[in-house]
Amino acid sequence: MDERRRESGFRERTRIDDARAALQKRVAAVDRAETVAVASADGRTLAESVASTRPVPGESRAAVDGFAVSASATFGASDRSPALLAADAAIGDTEKTGGARRVDAGDPLPSGADAVVPVGGATRIDDTVEVFDPVAVCDGVVTVGSDVAADEPLYEPGHRLRPPDLGLLLAAGVETVAVSDRPRVAVVPTGDGLVTGEPGRGESVETDSLTVARLVERWGGVAERREPVPADRGAIADALRDAAADADVVATTGGSGLGENDLVPDALTTVGDLDVHGIAATPGESLGLGAVDGTPVVMLPGGPAACVVGAVQFLRPAVTWADGREHEEPPTGPAMLTRKVPSEPGVRTYVRVRFDAEGGQRVAVPIRTDGELSHSSVGLADGWIEIREGIEGLPEGDLVAVQRWGWSP
Repeated sequence: MDERRRESGFRERTRIDDARAALQKRVAAVDRAETVAVASADGRTLAESVASTRPVPGESRAAVDGFAVSASATFGASDRSPALLAADAAIGDTEKTGGARRVDAGDPLPSGADAVVPVGGATRIDDTVEVFDPVAVCDGVVTVGSDVAADEPLYEPGHRLRPPDLGLLLAAGVETVAVSDRPRVAVVPTGDGLVTGEPGRGESVETDSLTVARLVERWGGVAERREPVPADRGAIADALRDAAADADVVATTGGSGLGENDLVPDALTTVGDLDVHGIAATPGESLGLGAVDGTPVVMLPGGPAACVVGAVQFLRPAVTWADGREHEEPPTGPAMLTRKVPSEPGVRTYVRVRFDAEGGQRVAVPIRTDGELSHSSVGLADGWIEIREGIEGLPEGDLVAVQRWGWSP
């Protein structure tokens, strides 16, 4: 890396929207697919369109509690002159003026019936049902295919299945679906002194890859945590090349800054392409983007806060695009800001907050931190406030939108 750049810092930082657009050009939707049982398809993305194979319901059913009748037998019925129907007789039986059978909502409609008189419109006295309110054909009835018609298109490729979708598919006679393979994401932690057990002097417990891997799985991907790679340009380059051979997306953690041991950008340029290094955001300024042998690489900064911000803003869209879906911004919730927060003009700022209650109103309390290495500033946060580039801070008492970044689409 140019030593002048190390000394001067990121003079030119790419805006988040521009950097994300550059990443999108690198990401291709996974073209692998498999067929799975509907019961096992929750959260999977459809690879093919799906249509019903039978109508729902498959037979006419009562929509209300009451009496199943032939509608014609109730014509002219009133309080003064009720229609008299034979209780429990065959519908259409002419022993009196027809038959009536007690049904509950959801019951199949008895043979000959084409309507249901609600409980409040009729009463049974011994073997006779007195109908006071006339009904028309199909009143109080859910007809065949009224919910879903046979061969009705249900979902298109790219739709991510949810639990209610699975119920609809089974009801419509669909037992298996073709879904895209989950995008494979290789997570490569980098840096010296990273350990997985009890740390000694000068060592740190490697946690970023665990956080990133679990986020990837929430977003619909399959994560593989690789062993930590020391701050060595050659070792990092080999790890990048190896990860790219097996993954749809590679995410590195740490080593993306401008320090002497921040060698991931240099290593990437030796085995691939570095598209972006340095974004106009805080935390997370040192994030980088590129590719190795056509596989997109997201270089996440070290440190819990910057790593999570970078993962949500870039790795999450990459996983979504690779899964054949459109990227969605996390949902937001309103809250009143409890104190003023500053921001740098031209930089998108993410202020971590926790929710609290004050005077019956939900408030957003900014979490004070000692820097980007603070685990608690992320682990104890309910979300963050995104301050756009053109805004210089937010005043105390402002009504803000808090992004719930932990949400899973």
